[in-house]
Parts: sequence; structure tokens; C-alpha cells
Amino acid sequence: MLETIKSIILDFQDARLETGVPRRVRIETVHGKAAVCIGVRRGGKSTFMFQVIQRLLDGGVPRQNILYLNFFDDRLHALRQDNLGLIAEAYYSIYPEKKHAETVYCFFDEIQAAPGWEPFVDRLMRTEQCEVYLTGSSARMLSKEIATQMRGRALSWELFPFSFREFLDYKNVESTGALSTKKRLLVQKAFEEYWETGGFPEVAGLGRSVRIKIHQEYLHAILFRDLVERHDVSHPRAVTDLAHWLVDNTASHYSINRLTGYLKSLGHKVPKAAVSDYLEWFEDAYFLFSVRLFDPSLARSHTNPKKVYCIDHALVTSVSSGMLVNSGHLLENLVFTALRRLHPDIYYYKTKTGREVDFIVPMRGRPRMLVQVCESLAEPQTRKRETAALSEAMAELGLKTATIVTRHEDQRIEAGSRTIKVVPAWRYLLDLPEATA
Repeated sequence: MLETIKSIILDFQDARLETGVPRRVRIETVHGKAAVCIGVRRGGKSTFMFQVIQRLLDGGVPRQNILYLNFFDDRLHALRQDNLGLIAEAYYSIYPEKKHAETVYCFFDEIQAAPGWEPFVDRLMRTEQCEVYLTGSSARMLSKEIATQMRGRALSWELFPFSFREFLDYKNVESTGALSTKKRLLVQKAFEEYWETGGFPEVAGLGRSVRIKIHQEYLHAILFRDLVERHDVSHPRAVTDLAHWLVDNTASHYSINRLTGYLKSLGHKVPKAAVSDYLEWFEDAYFLFSVRLFDPSLARSHTNPKKVYCIDHALVTSVSSGMLVNSGHLLENLVFTALRRLHPDIYYYKTKTGREVDFIVPMRGRPRMLVQVCESLAEPQTRKRETAALSEAMAELGLKTATIVTRHEDQRIEAGSRTIKVVPAWRYLLDLPEATA
């Protein structure tokens, strides 16, 4: 095993770095803390690590001071808690002169695949002169696992698939500053492509049939590697059927009782507690997200139906049956993921008369953000319904402004002393701030 690890370390140091499109995520490393990057499988975490490595190399760090291992590499499958120390042993047997003399930059990709990694990383940071970077496709690394095992020795951030702005970077479309007519047309054209392909870096620029095939492979990998294998699920078919129902019902309400009843109708004898676990694990894998009702009472917020969203609107198109998902739901999902990149806590709102607003985002030190998503306000009835919900919510919450995101419309609606901004999706996505760690 020692020789295998040594050859993997040396192979990487000889390899050419594929750094891809620079990501618009700012991270700050803190001395004595591991930097942990978490996100959905195939969302670009490894490439982002290569970008960090390239910046170190550009800053004068010798290539020999970089130790990179991807724990999805089959050759590392035998690494477990009791022999992870072989990693440091392998590295320092190649470069004994660096031990306690130079900083070594350790990059461990998808480290959650190695059971018992936490004490190893903790020990490495305490006993060696190392700066550690980790990636993983499990949100539990953000909280439970790291909080208990790493004792304050980690700083975490999330990496999502391409935002629209990052997609524009991939397309080499300029989007900063005032947009000339030509620039605006190029941005709008790129948005139509983003609408079709979504944000997963690997599918950008690919044809529809290949994209669908790759998206379906992603779903299979998430379900079986991140759920069934990781959690030793005894009803794998139930997990798959539940995932497909939730994707088919993107941007819709669900309750645990309803989901349990649905699985029962398919012949799955899965208790409610297991369905709750599955939902938690979907979220843990950054695949599906639940949005609760905004309510001062935590009990009411938890007992009311939740809404479900997927990590990527185009993934929904590729893996859903197509019977229930419409373009309005996809637009709502697109807005959700854009907001979720920036804010971990997003809710939906119900007015006292029962009207619903798609998103309310609590903002630290600023008024809450209210966002309604509607494909078009052309129908007078639709316009009346959407603006009435927002007007009521603004009055109840004491807010002066709210937003309706549409596919193409751009206007302002004055409702007494309050303003509703109607913006096309491409403009809304460009106007959002960039993600920070």
C-alpha cells in the first residue's frame, strides 16, 4: 500500500493540471484550520482544488510540496482509519528533507470515502507542518462530523454547479458594467443555453442526448454511492422511487405522510422514520433541498408541508418523467438554486389569507427578501394573483420592495407606498451578489 500511495503522489506531481473555468467563489484560508469544500458530486470540486493548487504554484510553492489524493481512486479503497497514517509516511519517505522544515499542502479529494478520516486529518495538522484542503459530497461534513471530530480545526464552504455568471465566464461572454445592446443580446442568448444545459460543468457545450445520459448517470451515482452504499439502505428501490417522485414534483409541496403513502402504494413497506432519513440524506448529498414555511413557531414550520427543489433545473428535465414538471416549476427551481448559493436559510411564506409567496430570505442586518417566480404576467388573472400575494406579504412583514422573477418581462409595479420589481431571470441572476466562503 505504501508503494501505491507513493506512486499516486508522484504521478500527480508529474501530471498537467486541468484547471477549467475559474470559479467565482472566494475563500480565505486560516492558519491551523483545514479548508473544507463541500458540494454535489460532479459539481466541480476537484477542478476547484486544482485552481487552488495552481494559485499556490504561481505564488512560488514548489510542485513537490503538493500532496494530492482522490479517495475515489480504486487504488486507495483499502485505506481505513487504522492505516491512513501511511499517507504521511509515503510522502515523507519521498521527501524526508521537508519534514518539519517546509509547509506541505495536502489536498484530499472526496475524503468522506475513507472511514475514520477525521482523527487522521486532526493529527496531521497537529503533528506535521501542513496546510490541509478537503473536499466531500456530504453536507454532514459541514456540521456533525467535523464539529465533533475536528474540534474547531476546519473552515467550510459550499461549491455548487456553475452559476449563470460562471456559465458566462465559460462562454467568454462579458457581463460586468453597463450592458450595450450587443452585450445584452449575447447575455440573453447565453441564458437560453444555461436554461437548457444547467450548471454542471461537464455537460456545458454538449448535445441534448449526451447531456441527458450524463445527468442520468449523475442521478444513479448520487443514489447508489451517496445514499444506498453510504447509509447501507435496506430498501434501495424505495429510495430510487422516492427520488423520482420528488424530482417529478420539483417546486411542489410534500409531506412525510404523503410520501410514505406513495411508497406504500408501490408496494414498499417503508416506515415514516425511514422516509425522513431518505429526505435528510438527499439533502446531505446536495441533490434535493426542502424549503419550510416561514413561521415564528418552529413546530408549525416543521409540521406544515415543505417544498422540494433540485440542485440543478436541467438535471430535473433530464431525469423526470416529464408529466408533472413544467417550465414554471423549472424557473422556480433555477431561482431557488441561485438564492441557495448565497443563503443557507430559505423559506416560503403564506399570508394570513392563505396566499403563497415562493421565497422569503432572512437577511442579516437588512430587510427580508421576498421573491415570487412566475413565467409570465401576461394573463391579467395571473398578474392579479401574484401581485396580491406579494402586496399582502409586504404589508404583513413591513417591507417596501419585493421581486417577481419572470422569463422575459421587465417592469415596476407601484402598489401604494410599495414597489414590486418585475425582472427577467437573466437580469435577476446577474444582479445577485457573488458567493463568498
